[in-house]
Amino acid sequence: MNSPLSARYRTAFVTGASTGLGLAFTDMLLAGGVEVWGTSRDPARLAARTGFHAVALELGDGPTAERAFLDAEKTAGGFALVINNAGFGAFGAFAHTDFAVWEEQLRTMLVNTARLSHAALRGLLARKHGALVNISSIAGEFGMPYQAVYNTAKAGLSALNESLMYEVKDTGVIVIDFRPGDFRTDFEGSVRRPAQAGADAAQSGRMARVWAGFTAMMRSGPPPAQAAADLRAALLRGRSGTVRTGRFFQARLAPFLARFGSLALKRRIQEKYFGL
Repeated sequence: MNSPLSARYRTAFVTGASTGLGLAFTDMLLAGGVEVWGTSRDPARLAARTGFHAVALELGDGPTAERAFLDAEKTAGGFALVINNAGFGAFGAFAHTDFAVWEEQLRTMLVNTARLSHAALRGLLARKHGALVNISSIAGEFGMPYQAVYNTAKAGLSALNESLMYEVKDTGVIVIDFRPGDFRTDFEGSVRRPAQAGADAAQSGRMARVWAGFTAMMRSGPPPAQAAADLRAALLRGRSGTVRTGRFFQARLAPFLARFGSLALKRRIQEKYFGL
């Protein structure tokens, strides 16, 4: 007998499925009887499991990533659910980091994710059924110091999601803007920290304090399974919308503050937390 999840979403495509939130989403879907095509740059990192299909996908190469998606979609006979989760962090002062780092991050996380969303949405709309989930971030609302382009890319994804929600209205397709806060995924362990050309001692000291605060937040966050449970609930609701998930402050109190408080207050709180 099908579970409520597999009855609604027979097949799913998940990018960045080897670790972190992508792995938690994959586990949740497989447990619900959904057949999953999950991606990694290195398919050897994807554990073999019943109902799981490993896909090699390099999100940094847009045309190749799109071809990999379309090939998987053809094999699957169409996807009922597409979750764009892959991405990477880069930590550094915007002005003191080689711009090629920021350009790569923006192209990978915003432009190429939008490209996969475009390809996915065409199939979903043709079948008049399914869900597109783009994993943005609470960082799009509460930008983190020294991760300027990560914040920019995530805010851009939220704007894309918001626009698409109007476009898919009454089509049988839903769009979910999923905004996680900090989870214990070892994301901080994979964040790129490029050379800081010309950064003085004061700047370096500020960066060290911010990095310490950032890693403390990540390591004390809830387990990824909480994010997966929140996504499952949103998928079963079957309607477009924004879902914030994470610790109470990030998922509940911070959005309230952003809506009803002043920008100046929000900035003072973040500056105090990060020691700026």
